[in-house]
Amino acid sequence: MTSLDTNIIAALWDANESFNTHAKNLLTLAQQAGDLVVSSLVYAELLAEPGRDEGMLDDFFAETGIGIDWQLSEEIIKTAGRAFQSYVVRRRASGAGHPRRILADFLIGAHALVNGYTLLTLDQRHYRNAFPKLKLQKI
Repeated sequence: MTSLDTNIIAALWDANESFNTHAKNLLTLAQQAGDLVVSSLVYAELLAEPGRDEGMLDDFFAETGIGIDWQLSEEIIKTAGRAFQSYVVRRRASGAGHPRRILADFLIGAHALVNGYTLLTLDQRHYRNAFPKLKLQKI
């Protein structure tokens, strides 16, 4: 099972041909490896973009066969919280100041890690640093 980060679907819908072509190719490869899923947080981030609505998203997920996992377990929440805390400590220790990441990114990573999914993301460095044991799909 491959879990998709928000940036993969956002790139798929991007008007820039090079972004959406790259995303299509990555999704095709991921689909060949097995089922695709997004966490409820990815759904929420996609819905937050002005001009999108639930009907559009529901149609997209139904047409593509990408599943939506609406559940966030206690283990996912705690794993994300610990990873975010470590990130904040690393950032402050490096002198970089306040966190620039949002907690949703950590919940998406924790969702994939705890469920044993491979994560497909365009932001591999972030997830590699935050979740060293998380399997990332090569891009």
